[in-house]
Amino acid sequence: MNVLFLTMLKISSFEERGIYTDLLREFLKNGHEVFVVSPLERREKAKAKVIKHNKSKILQVPTLNLQKTSKIEKGIGQVLLEYQYLKAIKREFLNEKFDLVLYSTPPITFNKIISYVKNRDNAYSYLLLKDIFPQNTIDMKMMKKDGLLHRFFLKKEKEMYDLSDSIGCMSKANLKYIIQNYNINSDKVEVNPNSIEPANMDMSKEEVKFIREKYNLPLTQKIFIYGGNLGKPQGLDFLLETINTTSDLDCFYLVVGSGTEFSRIKKWFKVNAPKNAVIMQGLSKQEYDKLLMACDVGMIFLHKDFTIPNFPSRLLSYLEMKKPVITATDDSTDIGKVVEDAGCGKAVISGDISQMRLAIQWLLDNEEKFKEMKENAFYLLNNQYLVNKTYKLIVGKAMPVIK
Repeated sequence: MNVLFLTMLKISSFEERGIYTDLLREFLKNGHEVFVVSPLERREKAKAKVIKHNKSKILQVPTLNLQKTSKIEKGIGQVLLEYQYLKAIKREFLNEKFDLVLYSTPPITFNKIISYVKNRDNAYSYLLLKDIFPQNTIDMKMMKKDGLLHRFFLKKEKEMYDLSDSIGCMSKANLKYIIQNYNINSDKVEVNPNSIEPANMDMSKEEVKFIREKYNLPLTQKIFIYGGNLGKPQGLDFLLETINTTSDLDCFYLVVGSGTEFSRIKKWFKVNAPKNAVIMQGLSKQEYDKLLMACDVGMIFLHKDFTIPNFPSRLLSYLEMKKPVITATDDSTDIGKVVEDAGCGKAVISGDISQMRLAIQWLLDNEEKFKEMKENAFYLLNNQYLVNKTYKLIVGKAMPVIK
């Protein structure tokens, strides 16, 4: 098959590690050709570029800033994206025939491209549903419900679901939400979760000691790490409350990331100077992985006001590194149930500090169970979240139709 992949994330090489590049490599390994369309944001001041990998190609298209920018520029950038991408596809991929068009949310503004490729090439369309927009912004009070912008994006969202031949949802709760809240035939929806190709990683006690000393982290305490986006959707006030109210426990907190809330959280650290925690600016993927391996417990936070079932992909990094997980989330998502059912973590409702304290204390007090959780975490990854499973689900839907 010739696969067209549309993304709002910058991709420069098929060798990069991530849920999308891992999946694209799986297509390449199985003899398919992959054509990626990816942004070159305004801040990079670069012209359109085609990166070749044998017969496969990565087309980087100049766009407005889509990440770490103002809401206005991000919104306009997402609306313009499909026009910029479509123009570039017609120019660079005019003679390519695509069998499958693959895309994820965000954004929800690829409809003209999907429609064009489906009509031109009779391609199969598969949506990897990673975000339910615009409802997420309504939950976060970042958009006025039933306002002009909300109605515009709702129309775009419905068009995208209608254009998609199949929709892969991140979890059972995700799938149930889509079926219940949208007029979608259940036959076109399936659970197709975030997935990765695990790296072969291991770290000796000496290496752990070296990493901890490098970043001035305690050598003997269990380190609870939150790594990833620091934004409003994560409900990070509860993380700060956790750090503040568990300072008497024998553990340490490490916050690593970037995002719209970084400055505010860093200011909190400066004002409060917690002795049981430290914050770091986001690291490269390679450096972050090494740091994560030297920690003990992964933490996931989601804002308590969410009504949509999010399923953060950072879970996979924790599982890959054999880290037990604490999830502090709303009650719409099933990510906490997943880790508890798998015996590799504890689920807490965001804002319930007594429940959080009990979860942390349990992980500190039960060393043998803690060791079991580490193995259970890796088992869950290999049983549910390997990239070949995602690949097989997509191909299983697309190939019979294409043939």
